[in-house]
Amino acid sequence: MSKTKQLAAFLDSAEYVVAFTGAGISTESGIPDFRSPGGVWSKTTPVMYNDFVSSRDERVRYWKQRVEIYRDFATALPNAGHLMLADLEKSGKVKGIITQNIDGLHQVAGSKHVIEIHGTARVVACIACQKEWAPEIVHEMIEAGNDAPDCDECGSPLKSRTISFGQAMPAVEMQDSAQLARSADLFLAIGSSLVVEPAASLPRIAKHYGATLVIVNRDETPLDAMADLVIRESIGETLADAASLSDH
Repeated sequence: MSKTKQLAAFLDSAEYVVAFTGAGISTESGIPDFRSPGGVWSKTTPVMYNDFVSSRDERVRYWKQRVEIYRDFATALPNAGHLMLADLEKSGKVKGIITQNIDGLHQVAGSKHVIEIHGTARVVACIACQKEWAPEIVHEMIEAGNDAPDCDECGSPLKSRTISFGQAMPAVEMQDSAQLARSADLFLAIGSSLVVEPAASLPRIAKHYGATLVIVNRDETPLDAMADLVIRESIGETLADAASLSDH
């Protein structure tokens, strides 16, 4: 049996599928992996959260990075992988998607139950009073010369609603993600290197609680040995082919 047919069989027999996605699912939409050669972190050092809060110069550097990152995905469209997961959710097969991505493409594809454990770059908010802005408005401020915008309500810095390096992971989202992992009978780890903690622990939790673990990723991961199936092919093509073979 081919690996795609095996995945289709797993989908057919599962009742509670949870997907966990990383940068690999979005590279097929033309969004570069931040950590890969040519990605933003190969060209510049990320701004640590405490430095962002304490230093205006670091906030200026942060916003230069954010404008570049946002430009990469502002016009990107969901690919076959995003669309197939949305379709599987509509059919009742996929119960939730946990994503490390900040691009919002799962929601654009139509997925409803998405947990963004690293936040979203599609919203900017005041770090104090939480007033929100569309990124395009903040980018216009920057282009007009305000290179580290502050809140017009309370004067505190504005920041993308993403989790920065050195910033605590969101407690509610991580608790909800762990609960999804414990509930899964099929856990799909898609396009993630599975090295960034604590997110990389989620497949282990799912496996510990009895889930079948499938890893679809271009490269090897530290969890390949515990997986029931490892596929190193195109994510969009793999999911689309498996879903077409499934009777979901």
